[in-house]
Amino acid sequence: MKATNTKDSHSTRKGPLDSSQQTTEKTYQKIWKKLSTQAKRVGRQTVETGLKLYYSARDEHTPAWARTVIYGALVYFLVPLDAIPDLIPGGYTDDLTTLLAALATVGMHVTPTHKQKAEDVTSHWFNDPEHQDTSKSDIKESAP
Repeated sequence: MKATNTKDSHSTRKGPLDSSQQTTEKTYQKIWKKLSTQAKRVGRQTVETGLKLYYSARDEHTPAWARTVIYGALVYFLVPLDAIPDLIPGGYTDDLTTLLAALATVGMHVTPTHKQKAEDVTSHWFNDPEHQDTSKSDIKESAP
């Protein structure tokens, strides 16, 4: 029986993406677009929580079950049909609750690096003076 190294098969794969990888990449792009364009309306805590989950899902070391939980929460955040419509005041409460529940479930897989990236991008989007030294190139490198 031939032994395979699953880590290498996922991290060094070259060539075209299969349909599930294409779907995942499209989802990442939608998440990034919604977070970056709606940051101030959504609120800092929601954005930072979403970004922590986002960076954890992008990490090849995050297990599949945790990614599934994260994807579910992020898709709920993206879908315009919510328990509480996003257009009314307090409309992102259910989104934040869903993101926080996912974070509590997979928190052990959210590394200090994920947290730092989320904090840096959030600070940049919210013009936090304490993080003005974060360069735009660093932020762009964090994007998908």
